[in-house]
Amino acid sequence: MQGNHVINDNSRMELVLSLRQAGITSPSVTSTMENIPRELFVPQAFKEQAYKDVTLPIGHHQTLSQPAVVGLMTECLNLDDRKKVLEVGTGSGYQTSVLSCLCRRVYTIERHGSLLEEAERRFEYLRLHNITSKAGDGTLGWDSQAPFERIMVTAAAADIPPLLLDQLAVEGIMIVPIGTNDHHNTILKVTKKRDGLETEELRDVRFVPLIPEEATGS
Repeated sequence: MQGNHVINDNSRMELVLSLRQAGITSPSVTSTMENIPRELFVPQAFKEQAYKDVTLPIGHHQTLSQPAVVGLMTECLNLDDRKKVLEVGTGSGYQTSVLSCLCRRVYTIERHGSLLEEAERRFEYLRLHNITSKAGDGTLGWDSQAPFERIMVTAAAADIPPLLLDQLAVEGIMIVPIGTNDHHNTILKVTKKRDGLETEELRDVRFVPLIPEEATGS
């Protein structure tokens, strides 16, 4: 891992400004995203765009979500330092890193083994020690560590994943993109109550699909 991640102050300020313009008001979320070196999480060819409010490719047909979406999904989890979070879809590890700075512990699952290895190197480099990761089928969740107070799904599901819902604590929150259209998904905030679910549509987005399959090392 290269250590040359000195960030231009203007880039940091532009990132925070774009988050605020997108309606992200939580100081803890904006300051966390300002301080994490986002260029560590993108391929060399896209480093100049690391702080733009755009989605960037990270390989394996996966993407790094635009900062406004990362900020919105993170803010709506209502995190604090007592929460245990499950993340489905580690990807580059950027969203994982943001979560780790705002909660007690993150359990994260990625089906592409090589992406996970790269993410784990970034976690080590950034000294983020409250992250536990594994390669696997994220649709199955992480039953041995359940229940989770918070669950974040970073790929689009056809519907609210039932196994993940089972692993969500009562009064817990899940953020999950829903929809099978390649060009249109809707981020849902799902709150699990004792007598049912409360759902809130947050915004329309475009996510890669959540695919139930075995982990792959490719």
